[in-house]
Amino acid sequence: MKRFWPYICVALILAGLMAIGLFAGRFVVYMSMRVLILSIFALGYNLLLGRTGLLSFGHAAFYAGGAYGLGLLSIHVTTNPLLGIMAGMGLACIMALVIGFFCVRHTEIYFAMLTLAFGMMVFSLIWNLREVTGGDDGLVGIVRAPISLGIATFSISETSHYYFFVLFCFLLTVVLVYLIRKSPFGLVLSGIRENDRRVEFAGLSVRNYRLAAFVISGSFAGLAGALGALLESYTNPFSAHWSHSAEPILVSLIGGIQTFTGPIVGSIIFIGFREIIERFTQNWMLWFGLILLVIIMGLRGGVVGGVAQLFRGEKSHVAASGGAR
Repeated sequence: MKRFWPYICVALILAGLMAIGLFAGRFVVYMSMRVLILSIFALGYNLLLGRTGLLSFGHAAFYAGGAYGLGLLSIHVTTNPLLGIMAGMGLACIMALVIGFFCVRHTEIYFAMLTLAFGMMVFSLIWNLREVTGGDDGLVGIVRAPISLGIATFSISETSHYYFFVLFCFLLTVVLVYLIRKSPFGLVLSGIRENDRRVEFAGLSVRNYRLAAFVISGSFAGLAGALGALLESYTNPFSAHWSHSAEPILVSLIGGIQTFTGPIVGSIIFIGFREIIERFTQNWMLWFGLILLVIIMGLRGGVVGGVAQLFRGEKSHVAASGGAR
């Protein structure tokens, strides 16, 4: 029976996610979409931080690349959402390839500072290219046109309809990230995180693997940015700001950077706590920082990692008690 529990849990979670789209109110559906989009951003980011061991402070640039790629195509060429998302992801992918080419030559603090510098350059470009990006006003009027697949057309103008589209993208991201983590490529990334010298001695190009992980995580950030722009029908330069890059880092730390589901759990906690705290005070970052300190100091390995350790400890205690009898 124990081996079926994971499948039962997955089925219950899927049923709950479907129920939100079918029966929940507009506010709950909207908040759920924010959680799903942040989860996509964090799942992709954690391939770089948790799997490869590289801390980037510039991933908001790729999020903005996805948002502005979709927004510019939607306003000037076509409102087709699928083409817009592909354009946004393509732009984010190219940006990640160019920026990553220079950054992956370094590690640790040098890598982090380079990504921060490139990220702020992108922010500055978006802010100053007013004729193209709208400057500090951002891009407005991004519409959620129907998705045409030739034989059928699906409307996503209603919030509940768009929720199912975001849910589909989220599930696709979960499957893809899971397959990447379990693939030989993902195992090499783990090896690079643990000891890059040994990977080099095995004849593998550490730099190329790091670049590939950087581009993949940047592409997922672009997907999240495109979905976020469609959700809000708007995007602005602050989507590329370094403070936005901190969100997937915080989410991964809260949930657990060494776990697969950590970024998803962290996204739920981040969005939930932020919404609750903002109702009482505008200084939500101060109180959220205190909560983050408690989680990090109290639960080693994040919430998911901490809970898993508690279960393992309980099992060990039960086994030891049984052995003593």
